[in-house]
Amino acid sequence: MVSVEKAATEDITPSGGLRRNVGLIGLMWASVGSIIGSGWLYGAHDAVTQAGPSAIISWVIGAVAIVLLALVHAELGGMFPVAGGTARYPHYAFGGLAGMSFGWFSWLQAATVAPIEVEAMIGYAGHWSWARHFQHADKTLTTSGLLVAVVLMAVFVGVNFFGVRALAHTNSAATWWKIAVPLGAIFIVAATDLHPANFHSEGFAPFGAKGVLAAISTSGIIFALLGFEQAIQLAGESRNPKRDLPRATLGSVAIGAVIYVLLQVVFIAALPHSSFAHGWGHLHYTGDDGPWAGLATLVGLGWLAWVLYLDAIISPGGTGLIYTTATSRVSYGLAKNGYAPKIFTKTDARGVPWFGLIMSFVTGVICFLPFPSWHKLVGFITSASVLMYAGAPLAYGVFADKLPWLERPYRLPGGRVISPLSFVVANLIIYWAGWDTLWRLGLAIVLGYLLLGGYAYYAHSRNLPDAPRLDFRAAQWLPVYLLGMGLISWQGGFGGQGNLPLWWDIVVIGVFSVVIYYWAKATSSSAADIERSIDEVVVTDAPAH
Repeated sequence: MVSVEKAATEDITPSGGLRRNVGLIGLMWASVGSIIGSGWLYGAHDAVTQAGPSAIISWVIGAVAIVLLALVHAELGGMFPVAGGTARYPHYAFGGLAGMSFGWFSWLQAATVAPIEVEAMIGYAGHWSWARHFQHADKTLTTSGLLVAVVLMAVFVGVNFFGVRALAHTNSAATWWKIAVPLGAIFIVAATDLHPANFHSEGFAPFGAKGVLAAISTSGIIFALLGFEQAIQLAGESRNPKRDLPRATLGSVAIGAVIYVLLQVVFIAALPHSSFAHGWGHLHYTGDDGPWAGLATLVGLGWLAWVLYLDAIISPGGTGLIYTTATSRVSYGLAKNGYAPKIFTKTDARGVPWFGLIMSFVTGVICFLPFPSWHKLVGFITSASVLMYAGAPLAYGVFADKLPWLERPYRLPGGRVISPLSFVVANLIIYWAGWDTLWRLGLAIVLGYLLLGGYAYYAHSRNLPDAPRLDFRAAQWLPVYLLGMGLISWQGGFGGQGNLPLWWDIVVIGVFSVVIYYWAKATSSSAADIERSIDEVVVTDAPAH
């Protein structure tokens, strides 16, 4: 039997398939390039309209939540540097049914980010007269806008076909720009006439604690901070994953969190009082469809506004590019675990999983139909992303108990406390997204079970050698978890029936999460089954052309 350490580090052999040629900067820039996307251009504006100046607290809470999840992923990424890692950890810990479920959450999240960034690019381009006919008045795509969106998705896929090394160089150059522009906006706007009274003149927290909490999930805060997992998804192509994965994961979160908090502080302080004299919920000024560019014009920095309009193309474009990569790598991981047809594992001469890239293009185009605008898709992506992240703390608890001897290049201090805490925090973020978002996510989950479950049934019925091990006992907690979250959201005060008052709903989510966490640990796969699942990586990750 192949050793667990060997299985964790030999995702693809050098003779074909994915190639290990991405260093620390490439990994970190993949994550930072995903974090600094369209979220920074809208996040500060939308958060302050929902929470007032207390949106700063919302950003801090959101950053802490993402850090907790990133810490867990950092240890797991070092232990298992495999392509599409977030789709594989629950598979190792709980067998096929849970692995299939969280793999679908992971793919769903990755597949929908590229189209939302395309929609953001088209929306921001509306500043120029030649692009205004790409959207209707309600910001949804017109027929010509849909054609442009399809072309942009094709460009993302085309760049990816040059291989991950070319992508790393392309994304690295774009990421330097994407970091420089928001930092420049922070310092240049801060050098103008700031108004400290803005933080209290209309109330620091005009919408109370509920506004602070709701803004975390619904204003784009969590969406803006998402992306640290891109280094994890590229683990199978890292030159030195044991050293670089933890550094890239935590470093990218730190960079993103500092930038976003500073953006919020400067945005609030720079606004003239007249723009929110009727309350923060009625914030309005000329050009606020592009909030930061409009603010730059408002304070007399017209030249900066032009730079920001240009960045509104580059930043979302860079994020869409790397998520196109991630989608193909997650589908690669799903196929390696037997949840999807093996054609998703086939690679070309450059080591690119070509069929996964084609399907990411098709999926992106389909997304433009039911979600034809940025705002219609952002809440859905946030919930799917955090649901995907929630699988990592559960798997962490299992590995800590049953594989304590496994080498951990990065060992999380206090992991046995941080792991269940991060699971609670993930579920709170999902809950704060609101019932209107979660019932739609529920429909997408059902669709996933039909697609992946249908293939698993086909694989078993044909006795295919890679048919996934659907361990129902180890995943017995999963339907209770998903249905329970839906029920609590339906009864809660964030778009639900309002039968759970604020604070009591947080207690309910906390208790429910802890019960699920320890139930999952108690019924997880045995150590022998976990080792077998990890060993299968070597067998199934053979070169395919």
